[in-house]
Amino acid sequence: MNILKKIAKSPVTRWVFLAVALAGLLWAVIKNWDSLVSALAVLPPWIAAVSVLLSIVYVFFTLWSWKVILADLGSDLTWNAAVQLFGVSQIGKYIPGGVWNIVAAAEIGRDHKIPARRSVTAMTVAVLISLLSGTGIGVITVLGTSVSIQVPTWMIVLLLAVLVALLTPPVLNRLIGFGFALLKRPAPERQMTFRGLGLATLLAVIAWAVAGVQVWLLAVGFGMKAGIAGMMLAIGAYALAWVVGFLVVFVPAGTGVRESVLGLFFAGVLSSGGVLAVVLVSRIAMTIADLVFAGVGALLLQRHKSHQHQN
Repeated sequence: MNILKKIAKSPVTRWVFLAVALAGLLWAVIKNWDSLVSALAVLPPWIAAVSVLLSIVYVFFTLWSWKVILADLGSDLTWNAAVQLFGVSQIGKYIPGGVWNIVAAAEIGRDHKIPARRSVTAMTVAVLISLLSGTGIGVITVLGTSVSIQVPTWMIVLLLAVLVALLTPPVLNRLIGFGFALLKRPAPERQMTFRGLGLATLLAVIAWAVAGVQVWLLAVGFGMKAGIAGMMLAIGAYALAWVVGFLVVFVPAGTGVRESVLGLFFAGVLSSGGVLAVVLVSRIAMTIADLVFAGVGALLLQRHKSHQHQN
C-alpha cells in the first residue's frame, strides 16, 4: 500500500496521467473530425458558436455544484482554486474506467491542502447527484413528450421517490460512510447538509437544462421543428444519454454510447444524417468546453505552484 501511495504522489505519475488523459481527449476530437467538418458545412455558424457557449455554461454549473459540495464538506475554495482542481481533473473522464477524474481531483487537491478523502467524497457525491438528477429529469421529461414508453405509472412514481430519497443527507451520508467502511478508510470529518445538498442538486438540474437546450438548438439547426416539446425531449434525452454513457465505464467519457442513446430519441424527428450531425457537433462542443476549463485550470495551477515556490 505504501508503494502505491508513493507512485500516486510521484510527479512522473501525474505527468503520465495527464498525457494519457489528453491523448484520450484528442482521440475523441480526431475520431469525429471529418464528420464534424461535413456537418458544420450546413449548420448556421451562429448556432455552432452558441452550442459551444452553452457547453461552457453547462460545465460551469457542474463545477459550481461540485464547489458547493466541497464547501459543505469543509473546504470552501476560491473560484481560482476550484477551476484548477475541477478543470484539470475533468479530462480524466477521457480515460476508460469512469473514476480517473475522481483520482485526479484527490491528487491535485493535495496542492491546496484538501484531505484526499474529502476530495474523493466531494467528486463522488457530485457524480451521484448528476446520475440521480439526470435519471429523474430524463424519466420526467421524456415520458412527458411524444416518446412512447410502456411503463406503469406506479413504477415511475416509485423510481422518482427512490431518487429523491437518495438525494437526502440522512440517506446519502450513510451511503458515503458505508463506502468508506468497505474500503477500510475513515469516513469524512463532516457530512452533507440539507442546504448544501439541495443547492448542489439545484445547480446540477440547471446544468442538465443548459445541456439539453444545447442539443435542442442543434437539432433545430439541422431541421427539427422548434417547440417546447422538442426542447423537453432534448433535455431528458441528453440527461439519460449521459447517465448511460457514464455507466458504460470501459469507453472514455461515454464516447459512442451517449451518441447512440441520443440517436434513438431523435430518430423520429430528424433524418439519419441530421441525427448524426447533432450528436457529433454536441460531442465536439462539450469536448471543447472540457478543453477550455482544462486549459484555464492548468494555467492557474501552474501559477499557483510558481507562487508556492517563490514563497
